[in-house]
Amino acid sequence: MNKEVEVRYLGVKDYKETWDYQEELFQETLNLKIKNRREETNIPTRNYFLFVEHPHVYTLGKSGDAKNLLISEKELEARNATFYKINRGGDITYHGPGQIVGYPILDLDNFFTDIHKYLRLLEEMVILTLAEYGLKAERSPGETGVWLDVGTPFARKICAMGVRASRWVTMHGFALNVNADLGYFDNIIPCGIEGKAVTSLNIELGKKEIDMEEVEKRLLYHFENLFEAELAFS
Repeated sequence: MNKEVEVRYLGVKDYKETWDYQEELFQETLNLKIKNRREETNIPTRNYFLFVEHPHVYTLGKSGDAKNLLISEKELEARNATFYKINRGGDITYHGPGQIVGYPILDLDNFFTDIHKYLRLLEEMVILTLAEYGLKAERSPGETGVWLDVGTPFARKICAMGVRASRWVTMHGFALNVNADLGYFDNIIPCGIEGKAVTSLNIELGKKEIDMEEVEKRLLYHFENLFEAELAFS
């Protein structure tokens, strides 16, 4: 079992380019697992955690409804945004500047083979990070992601999640609003859930801007502990 996770900071990167890069790493891991099984070898698989910030983009998961995108192609162009149908779970979401997007590409055979546990630990990583900023974040029953004020009329989502897994290898991940322009969420029904608001860390703390690097470090600290991983930086 290889518990080392290579952390890679991609900076600001186009969504499609990043998706292609994820697919490349994902496929390499799958191919190695298939080879190990066929040839009865035991070459260790690698694990990755990609951090990235995307230009304005809307993505629709394989179980999503395109009607949850509320604007036309022309309006997308006017807002300098793009739209992709992709192969993760979940419905529609938005990525953009001021948002920390994390893509763990893990071989769960190196950790535990339980997708439910995987999602809950990703949520816990975010919940513990937000607690360090004085926020009581939590799960909302039946709705993946991290929320504030669950069970009240003021419930609002601060972190969306959607993953894909094959042969226990994961891709896609989470998007945490840190300094996000929430106006872009007005163009969709976020995650296909009507009547629920979204929020961002800077708004919750009443600040113009939060240090994104600091948030990433705190996320990694909790990820490392929860997954009992060994981080390597490249």
